[in-house]
Amino acid sequence: MTTTLPLTLASDVAKALEASAPVVALESTIITHGMPYPQNVETARMVEEDVRAAGATPATIAILDGTLHIGLEDAQLEALAQAKDVMKVSRADMPVCIAKGATGATTVAATMIAAHIAGIGTFATGGIGGVHRGASETFDISADLLELAQTPVTVVAAGPKAILDIPKTLEVLETNGVPVIAYGQDELPAFWSRGSGITAPLRLDDAAAIAASAKMRAAMGLSGGQLVANPIPEADEITRDVIGPVVDTALAEAETKGIAAKDVTPFLLQRIFELTEGRSLTANIALVRNNARLAAQIAQHLAKG
Repeated sequence: MTTTLPLTLASDVAKALEASAPVVALESTIITHGMPYPQNVETARMVEEDVRAAGATPATIAILDGTLHIGLEDAQLEALAQAKDVMKVSRADMPVCIAKGATGATTVAATMIAAHIAGIGTFATGGIGGVHRGASETFDISADLLELAQTPVTVVAAGPKAILDIPKTLEVLETNGVPVIAYGQDELPAFWSRGSGITAPLRLDDAAAIAASAKMRAAMGLSGGQLVANPIPEADEITRDVIGPVVDTALAEAETKGIAAKDVTPFLLQRIFELTEGRSLTANIALVRNNARLAAQIAQHLAKG
């Protein structure tokens, strides 16, 4: 990889990429904005170990003092987990964060961009952003959706976050030509829940088929990546009938408080954590680890060429 960007590869990531071995990108917003300390760094370490155990090299991505890091050392993970006032960066503000020498945690969109720059084709996250409820008035639509339409990375998530307007999120993805693939079931999962009540546009049942789909997109010259919606393990899910009223309560509180834009998701996740007495965090950790394992399998098939 040749670049003039202020970018550094962790040693194990550099070796894996040089050998064309499987690598899985991991975001850092989940560390700084998605979970409290110390669960955030503990989860980050577990997810990285899950990727290794499944046969791939993890590459947690973040911007540290203006340098884009593809893979973090353990001390860097620990420092990031406790850092204050870390920028939450997406496509729009990622270049500014780097240019001014700041520290930033990467969202789904920013992680996809960084992964593509580094030559990494697979990325595991928790859930993607999308069309927020009430978007017809607020126009609050995550940059994640348009990033999926233009950056060729396979993103493994537990479906759209349950706080979103899922039907509208699917419509935007369809309009932009993004394949939404449910893994092993016909119904689209919805983050904490295995089901959303919505049939997924596509279904594939094994990692090899998902990798083959990504290769076919590349062979056809199609832009963008693909979204793999991997349901949370059954033992860890919070069913729709339980989580639905909790989400509605948190959304109503956010509206009352006038919380908007990038502050919405962190606020909602924290309130849902409180309202479920921590159960949402336990489920969140389980689904991220589950996604990491599947992403590692996909990365192995992609590495076979």
